[in-house]
This record gives sequence, C-alpha cells and structure tokens, in this order.
Amino acid sequence: MRKIIIILSFLLYQTSTYSKVSEKNEFNQKYLSNYFSALISYDNQKNDDALKFFKSSKSLIQKHDNFLKEYVFSLVLDGQIKRAIDQIKVSKNSNNSNFFELNLLLYLDSLVKKKYKKAAKRLKKIENSIDAGTYEFIIYKTIKDYNDLFQNKKIKKSNDNFGQLSLITNAFQSCYLNSNKANSYFLNLINSAEGDYSRYLFFYLANIVENKDYNAAREISSTIEPLSSSLLISQTKNWIENEDFKKFNNYFSCKNENHLISEFFFLISNLFSSQEKFSKSNFYLSLSNYLNPKFYFNLSLLAENYYLNNNFDLAKKTLSKFDDQDRIYYWYKIKKTAQLLKKQKKEEASLKFIETEFRSIKKPSIKILYDMANIYKNFKKYEKAIKYYSKILLMLEDDTPIYADVLYKRGGSYERLNQFNKADTDLLRSLDITPGDPYTMNYLAYSWLERDIKIDEAIQMLENAYNKKENDPYITDSIGWGYYLVGDYIKAEKYLKRAVELMPFDPIIHDHYGDVLWRLNRKIQAKYFWESVLDLEDTEEKMKKDIYFKLLNGLKKI
Repeated sequence: MRKIIIILSFLLYQTSTYSKVSEKNEFNQKYLSNYFSALISYDNQKNDDALKFFKSSKSLIQKHDNFLKEYVFSLVLDGQIKRAIDQIKVSKNSNNSNFFELNLLLYLDSLVKKKYKKAAKRLKKIENSIDAGTYEFIIYKTIKDYNDLFQNKKIKKSNDNFGQLSLITNAFQSCYLNSNKANSYFLNLINSAEGDYSRYLFFYLANIVENKDYNAAREISSTIEPLSSSLLISQTKNWIENEDFKKFNNYFSCKNENHLISEFFFLISNLFSSQEKFSKSNFYLSLSNYLNPKFYFNLSLLAENYYLNNNFDLAKKTLSKFDDQDRIYYWYKIKKTAQLLKKQKKEEASLKFIETEFRSIKKPSIKILYDMANIYKNFKKYEKAIKYYSKILLMLEDDTPIYADVLYKRGGSYERLNQFNKADTDLLRSLDITPGDPYTMNYLAYSWLERDIKIDEAIQMLENAYNKKENDPYITDSIGWGYYLVGDYIKAEKYLKRAVELMPFDPIIHDHYGDVLWRLNRKIQAKYFWESVLDLEDTEEKMKKDIYFKLLNGLKKI
C-alpha cells in the first residue's frame, strides 16, 4: 500500500520546478528506477540494498526533499550518522528543507560540537517542522530543556507534564548539576516503576559511584539477587564486585551532555519498540548509539528489534559487536544467537551451538548456570535442566526467594518427567519459603487436577492464586479448567472465556474453552474454538490429532 501511495504522489507532483528538472534531463528514468528500488528494499528491511540504490539516484537526492529524507533515514539506520549530516549539508536544497529528522540531525551536529547557541537556532527550525499527533513535540520540548540546561547551567522549570519522562528528565538535570536531589529522583523512579526498574537502578548506582561513595554502591549491590534477568544489572553488579568503578563513567556519565541526550533517545526508541514501530525505534537508537557508542547495553535493544522483526542478518550483525572482553555481554550474544537459530526452526543447531559455547567457558557464573538450566527446560531436556538446578541450589542460601524460584523451576521439570513425588516436594517447599506465591500455587494445583488428586484443595489454591493475579491468563485458565473437571460448567465458562480474552492465541486455552462450550450444549461454538486451535502457531502435532478427533466425534458423554 505504501509503495502505491508513493508512486501516486510522485505522478501527481507536477510543480514548475519539477518540470524544469525533467526538461534538463536530470530527472531521468535511471534515477527514478533506482529511487523506487531503494524504497522497495527499505520496505523489505534490506537497508544495505536501499543505500546502494539511493547512492545511484543522487541527482534526485540533492534536489528534492522526499528523496533526501528517505536517504538520510537509511543512512541513520545503517549507523552512518556523520555521513547523513554531511549529506544534508551538501544538499543543494538543504536551505529549503524542513523535515523533522533533518533539523534534528543538524541540531545534534551543533550539540556534539558544543555550539549551544547554534543548536538553539536549529531548535526553532525543529519546532516549525513538528508533525502534529506524533511524539515530535515531546522530543522537541525535552531537548530544548536540555539545551537550556547546557547553555545556562541551571534548570529552567517546565510546565510540560510528560508523565514518567518528565520525572526522568528532572533526575538527569539534577544529576548534571550535581544536585543532592538527583538520588531522591532516581529512588522515586525505582520505587514507582511498575515493571522493570533496572535502568533507573543503574543510573542511581552510576551517580553514587561518580560521587565516589563506593561503600554505598557495595551495600546496594549486595542486595541485588545474583540471578537477575537484567543484562544491565548483572553487569553493574559484576563491576562493583570486581571494583571496576571506572567503567561506570566510561559507559555513562550524567555530567556528559551527549550521554544525557543519548539516554533520552534510547527512551524514545524503547517507546517506539514497545509499539512495534521498529524502523522509528531503530532510527532513534542509532542516534543514541552515535552520541554514546560505549554504552553497549543499548545495542541489545537494537538486536532485540531485529530479532522481533525477523531481520536475522541485521540481528547477527549487531550481535557481532559484543566481544569476549566482557563476559556478561558475550554470554548475551551467545544466548541471542541460539534464539535466532531456534526462531529460524533450527532447533538442533540452536541447542548444539549454545552447548558448545557453554563448554568453552571456564568457571561459569551462577547466572550462566541458571540460564543453561532454563534453556534445557525450554528445550524439554528436563534431566539436564534438573542437573543444573540442583547445582545452583547448592550455591544458594535456602529460605530465600531465589532459592524458592529455583525449586519452582526444578519442581516443574520433575513434573514434566512424571516424577510427581519429587515435583510436589519441590513445589511445596517453594511455597513454604514464599507463601501464597500465585504462580507456584497455580502450577501445583493444576498438576493435582491433571492427576485427579486433591481436587478441592487444588481449586481452593487456584481461587487464592486468581485473587492475587486475576488478569493472568494461565491462572484464569487453570481455575476455569478446575471447575470444568468438577462439573461446574457455568463457572468454568466464565473463567475460560476470560482466559481467551487475555490470551487469544494460546491453543490450550482455546481447546479448554471449546470443551466447556460442548458440555454446555453450545456445540457450534465449541467446534469454532476447536477449529481455531488448528490455525494457531504454537499448536503441537499431538494436540492437532486430538482436535481432529473432537471435531469428528465431539466429547464422550459423562
């Protein structure tokens, strides 16, 4: 659709300037063909090819905004920020160009050179090129506030409220001026974060280290669990434990203007990524990496974007930048490469690759052992998973939440092997340590239901889990299935319908809902949901056979 619109726009664009160019034969068939080839390559996520075609249509690029914009965007996506800026400067039409990305890049050029007055003038052009209904206004206002800070060395109070982003900006502005308020801002962000707060924790610790309060950093680090799933926090903990305090400043300093703008662009990139607008996300991420190339963690988001968008070649290219000089990031590279292979349906190769790489690691950390245990569990190699979970348990203090989590995972592995006594022992012990944990209760209760034991106790346990996590699709499915098994189809339908709403692409949930609809004599609807299972990506072959049987024969009479 996009290509058609572009072509139509091109045909309808008949200004006098356009005609003159045609008359001079500057706008010939070859240039036009190369330009459209570039656009098609870009749309197909082949940015390297797009750049080649753009370079072959330079006559157009130099004279027309649309061509210049597309070319600049592709250069930025390729990490060629300086070249993109240079291309803008040499463009014969640059003085008349007025699109947001062009003005933003010229602003960054002034910022990097610390020409804040010139940057301020560019900000006015940025303001005039804002596209209504986009995040561009927020970007403009935020970098304007930062530019005022860099120029005047004081915070200019803003009336704009951009939610969490405003709190983050306040924190960094205070940190830049070495204000005592900075740490309280960071703590507020950590405590108010609904999801992952690891990034705020990193900046909090980075500021503490920059102020040489190493004891405080050590104390906070000691509270960070060793199995943290956050790449950044694992790295942070490792630096502190190894007294590598200089690395903090090398990676990030809130006294560095480029680093502050880099972090802001990372946040914008993350925002676009969460909306699956990967091209926009990668644009701002490229700018972020240009301003602070040493902050390797940011490259992990770029790799994730390419991974999620099935752009495997560019994902590999990004991962290649992580070398074995840093064990934690290198291990991330290994894991993500294995995931890429698995996503390409090369499961055997994926497991073989990570096993080979793992064997080459001398004295793997507890985190790496934990990752390997989880990998084996995901590959349904439960015996090997149990082996590593058991090793890890010997390395941990018991009666801790981490210990309980590993017991939960080992118990789940035992359950998959039908070693139910061992599974129940681990899961019950996990519940002793973390009473009322909804996920452990859900797993244990569902296992009892499947084995047709302790039905009443299982349903009560699921009620407790549901009361704590009523919007969790798996817990909602479990309690619905529990009521199905005891013959309370009215209650079962209520919960299973909700589970489908929460997780519309899960084959097991659809199957369960079809079963309860059949029991309620809503057979046409039941068959609809059973049939939908066959079209879902995660449906296994055994389940497909069961579904075909149900579609032909329905359910047995009770």
